[in-house]
Amino acid sequence: MHTVAVLALDRVIPFDLSTPIEVFTRTRLPDGRPGYQIRVCAERAEVDAGAFTLHAHWGLDGLDGADTVIVPGTAAPAAPLPPAVRDALRASAADGTRIASICSGTFPLAASGLLDGLRATTHWAAADALAAAHPAVDVDPGVLYVDNGQILTSAGAAAGLDLCLHMIRRDYGSAVAADAARLSVMPLEREGGQAQFIAHDHAPAPQGSLLEPLLAWLQDNLATDLTLADIAARAGTSTRTLIRRFRDQTGTTPLQWLHRARIRRAQHLLETTQHSVERIGGQVGFGSPTAFRDRFKRTTGVSPHTYRRSFG
Repeated sequence: MHTVAVLALDRVIPFDLSTPIEVFTRTRLPDGRPGYQIRVCAERAEVDAGAFTLHAHWGLDGLDGADTVIVPGTAAPAAPLPPAVRDALRASAADGTRIASICSGTFPLAASGLLDGLRATTHWAAADALAAAHPAVDVDPGVLYVDNGQILTSAGAAAGLDLCLHMIRRDYGSAVAADAARLSVMPLEREGGQAQFIAHDHAPAPQGSLLEPLLAWLQDNLATDLTLADIAARAGTSTRTLIRRFRDQTGTTPLQWLHRARIRRAQHLLETTQHSVERIGGQVGFGSPTAFRDRFKRTTGVSPHTYRRSFG
C-alpha cells in the first residue's frame, strides 16, 4: 500500500490539509482494497490551524519511509522554515520520495532548495512573491499543477484536488483515478489552468505620472483599432519614448497593456451580458472573432465559451 505523509506546518490552511487526506483515504483499488494509508506529521504535537488546534499523530519521523510527502499551504508562507523541517524534506528527497505541495506549500519547498532550477506553480495571488523570494525557481502562475517527476506543485484551493487525482492516476491508472474523481465530485481533468481565475489588473502607473491621462484614454477607446503610432501621437511623443515610459512606469509595453485591458473588459462582458462572443470581440477592439478567441485563450487558458460557462 502507498503511504502518504501530509506535513502540517504551523498555521496550516485547513482546506489544503484536508484535501489529500480525504482524496487519498477514499481511493479504492478495483478489488476494494484501499490504495493509500495516510500519516499526518508535524514538527510539534500541536499545530495552529487557524480555527482549531491540530493534534498530529506523527512527528517528522513519519516522513521516513513514506512514498509521497505532501506539504499543504499555510497562512504565513513567508515565515522562516524551521531547520528540522528543511532537513526532513531534503532527506525525503534524497531518498527518492515523491514530494508535492498544495497552494502556498510551494514556499517551504522553495525554501528547502528542492525547487531550484525547476518549474513550479502556486496560488496566482502569491506567484509574484514566490518569484521574488526564490529567483532560482521558474514560477508559472497560469497552470493548475506542475509535475517534474519527483517534485510536484499545485495552485490554490481546488487545484490541490487536481494534483491529487493526477498522482492517483500515476500510481494506479485512469480507472482508479476516475473513481476517486467521482467520489470527489470533480472532473478527472479540468479544462484550462488557473490563468482563467486571475484578476488581470492593469499594470500600475504612479499616481500623477505622465501616463495617467493616456491610460484613461486607452481604457475609453478599447474598441478602436489602435496602433503603436496612434498611441504615441495621442501621448505627443515618439514611439521609442512611449515604449520606454511604459516599461519604466508599468513594466510592460503599450500594446501588451492594451491587449490585457481588452481581455479584462471581455471577461466582464462574458460574465454580465448575453452578447455573442463575436459581438464582444468587436466591442473590445478585435478585428475578427478568430483573433479575439486566440488572444483570449492565450491570456486566460480557456476559450471565451468555456469562460462564460464557468463564470457567466
